[in-house]
Amino acid sequence: MISKREANLLRSVTETSLAFYLWIGALCCVILWGLYAYIVQLRWGLIVTGMRDQTSWGMYITDFVFFIGISHAGTLISAVLRVTDAGWRSPITRLAEGITVFALCIGGPMVMIDMGRPDRMFYLFYHGRIQSSIFWDVLGVSTYLTGCIIYLYIPMIPDLAFLAEREEFGPTRRRFYRALSLGWTGSEEEKHLLEKCISILAVIIIPLAISVHTVVSWIFAMTLRPGWNSSIFGPYFVVGAIYSGAAGVVLSMYILWRVFHLEEYIEPIHFRNLGLLLLAFCLIYLYFNINEYLTTGYKVEGPEKLLVRGLFFGSFSTLFWTVQSMVITVPFFLMTAVLALKRLRRFTPPVLAVASFLVVVGAWAKRYLIIIPTLATPYLPNTKLPYDWLHYRPTWVEWSITAAAVALFLLIYTLFANIFPMVSIWE
Repeated sequence: MISKREANLLRSVTETSLAFYLWIGALCCVILWGLYAYIVQLRWGLIVTGMRDQTSWGMYITDFVFFIGISHAGTLISAVLRVTDAGWRSPITRLAEGITVFALCIGGPMVMIDMGRPDRMFYLFYHGRIQSSIFWDVLGVSTYLTGCIIYLYIPMIPDLAFLAEREEFGPTRRRFYRALSLGWTGSEEEKHLLEKCISILAVIIIPLAISVHTVVSWIFAMTLRPGWNSSIFGPYFVVGAIYSGAAGVVLSMYILWRVFHLEEYIEPIHFRNLGLLLLAFCLIYLYFNINEYLTTGYKVEGPEKLLVRGLFFGSFSTLFWTVQSMVITVPFFLMTAVLALKRLRRFTPPVLAVASFLVVVGAWAKRYLIIIPTLATPYLPNTKLPYDWLHYRPTWVEWSITAAAVALFLLIYTLFANIFPMVSIWE
């Protein structure tokens, strides 16, 4: 007989509504439109995008860096909380680990979409060079994805065995759960081995997560371009990834908290603890932003002078200052208000969700600002080229594929929540 507490935890996998199917249908429509846009790109080539010789990277690489960054905080936060044995971690570990895996599944293929000839992807391995940061990036992301899938799956085994015994599921679904549970019986020896395996994986995942986004940053830092020639890009990218990823975890936690009524498990203390973590990384990210632009802007010479002027006062200034407000200024004041003032603490979950949404959207725009202004400010400008070739403007194809990538991420996450419980039952 299933208890009321267990029934509440299983609500996401046992109940569906009309709103659920409408949500799935809307996401599928966006994905199909993005698929059509990609077919157009395959048919006519990259000429249908805004990318040219001058700006050879655009929204696709922005999406790649963004999703790889979002993926880091999920598993990293979960692993750090497990290693430190933080007792309040249990309700949020699975939703955080799910963000990691699904974001990696979306971010990795964006590099192939960015290629004019994706059929030549195997050349990267056939003619790959060990000196290439791109080669190490592909190797690192693939290894990290494999480790994160294992790290997501192993702690789910006891819950899968629990679901396989539930009478409310049909025989096909119960066989599916039973096959994934690998014959789990719940003996003391199995529990000991499970805890030991999870602890080992948590220790391995932490340095792997840090190294992966460091290698991603090296793709830029190892390229001789204005604004990229910086030794702080490694830690700068890692801090930005953890900051935006933590915001993604808070936003996801709030949505699941509201939709599935998980107030009994996800309590205000979880929002407060993650909010304090988010606030700390906000300040660290502010420090790296000051470090990045102060050292460049103080010298203001050559092409870097043009880049800084374009960001601060030129054609990119509106977007630049808007992004700084969305990523740092507004979230900082929102988080400080609800975390520091007692009379506002009852508004902590919704206010942190708003701040996290701003950080996530601003994080994507920040990646755009790292890539596009630099490519638009080369060391050897060619003013004889047409205006459209010198100034990047995303086309409907790029916007459609980007929207489809976001929709696919949300679709995978929604279906995962509908098949597996998002809060670990056995923990």
